Amino acid sequence: MSVLSCLTGLLFGQNLASIGKEKPLQVSGGLSLNQIFYSVNGIESRRDPYTYYASGNINFSLYGWSVPLSFSVSNQNTSFQQPFNQYSLHPTYKWVTGHFGYTSMSFSPYTVNGHIFLGGGVDVAPEGKFKISALYGRFLKAVEPDTSNQNAMPSYKRMGYGFKASYGEGGDFVDLIVFHAHDDINSVSFIPDSLDVLPEENLVMSISAGKTVLKNFLLKAELAGSALSRDTRAEEANHGSILAKPKFIYIPRLSSSYYKAFKTSFNYQQSFYTLGVAYERIDPLYRTLGSYYFNNDLENITANAAVAILKGKVNVAASGGTQRDNLDRSKVSTMRRMVGSLNLAYAPTQKLNFSASYSNFQTYTNIRSQFVDINQLTPYDNLDTLNFTQISQNATLTTMYMFGGNEKKRQSVNLNLTFQDAADKQGDVEQNSGVQFYSVNAAYALNIVPQNLMLSVSFNATLNEAPGNTSRTTGPTASVSKSFFQKKLRATLSSSYNNTYANSVKVNSIINGRLNTSVTLQKKHNINFSLVAVNRSSNREGSAQAFTEFTGTLGYSYSFNY
Repeated sequence: MSVLSCLTGLLFGQNLASIGKEKPLQVSGGLSLNQIFYSVNGIESRRDPYTYYASGNINFSLYGWSVPLSFSVSNQNTSFQQPFNQYSLHPTYKWVTGHFGYTSMSFSPYTVNGHIFLGGGVDVAPEGKFKISALYGRFLKAVEPDTSNQNAMPSYKRMGYGFKASYGEGGDFVDLIVFHAHDDINSVSFIPDSLDVLPEENLVMSISAGKTVLKNFLLKAELAGSALSRDTRAEEANHGSILAKPKFIYIPRLSSSYYKAFKTSFNYQQSFYTLGVAYERIDPLYRTLGSYYFNNDLENITANAAVAILKGKVNVAASGGTQRDNLDRSKVSTMRRMVGSLNLAYAPTQKLNFSASYSNFQTYTNIRSQFVDINQLTPYDNLDTLNFTQISQNATLTTMYMFGGNEKKRQSVNLNLTFQDAADKQGDVEQNSGVQFYSVNAAYALNIVPQNLMLSVSFNATLNEAPGNTSRTTGPTASVSKSFFQKKLRATLSSSYNNTYANSVKVNSIINGRLNTSVTLQKKHNINFSLVAVNRSSNREGSAQAFTEFTGTLGYSYSFNY
């Protein structure tokens, strides 16, 4: 096992007005030392029998200008990292904020939206109705083709600049946005056409506005246009689009295409309810170089409503509408469907509450069974798990009831039900289809306050149904936790028992036990120890092999701030 300290970027800010008023230099950080002991019987060892690692970090801050350093050392890996591979400064003086280094800014969903660039930006927001934002920098660095590494994709250096002017306040406003990006064709020596990496140029303009009418009606709209040249080596050409007219900014070419995106909404608001309608249309292939990813070729028409009744004890929100693609009729088939969502929350008393929700909007999530956490050996297991799933339907029901006659003894009961209709995808490759996922969790907890004692019992179940295959996992979990010596020492003992079935046939059983202890001294020192024992028995030939496994972890950590 190796532990790496990962620092992909640094964000820190300075308020220049604080110079002379705050402590000039602050130093903070921490150090941790850990050892893991491991043994297994029945299967091949899944980690070394002994692993040690140490990690630490220190941060120097001068008037908010931070310089963090970090390191990690183990018997398998040693690393040292400093922040200057990616850095950013965000100085602030009164109503002016600057952004310098590796940073990102967002103007609107259709223009500039969170793309990291190396350069500078500024937000000017004085008192009043007028605000300005601007940016300039490198959005992509030049990368030469590497024939020895097929996964390294070459790229041209891409420079971009943007401007946003806003006037208004509250629901009354007008925003104007201009963004331009251009690839430098001379930034790399040569890129083969077979790699389909072409020098591009992009001009995006957007205007959005909002208006409040009669205090209760709010109208919003945004219209954006994107001119995209997919190959700046192509010949110049005239075009009727308005984006092709300002040739001092953007040069229209034979490879240029022009797209539009439009969104509007109309809402009526009262003290206890809201009604609204919305329309959105994004042309096929609409894209901006100021954003990493963009949904396009869609038209959404939705209506929404929300109401709070019974003095706020009941809250209901609903939305529904239609969605379709293939707006230019270039595809063989067209997707049309009704979309909707419903959310209900009911809290009759402070001790009892219910919530329920349903939606069939298309979303992406990471389905993670609770048994992954129940059966993992250490907190470092499964960190690299990345299972993206496209959800077409999702329903949840949650209820909690707290009872107990006094503050010395508190009890609660929780019930959570989840249903998801999903199609697994990793990237754009569909892995499965027509999969239904069900999850049930019921738990009881008892907290005896004077003794700093907490007891809990829960039952977990998951069910996956796919064409030709059904899998089910069920089992209880129990735990007891107690604090000693004015809460400086805390110990937790827990155990769970899981049974897994495939097409109604029992496949295996897993029983595990955990002991965790933690001691805190002088608020800066922490010593922790954990022991995990796992036993898996096999109930069918060809299933996973039976084994018994032990893992112990002993750690120490120290934190400081001067």
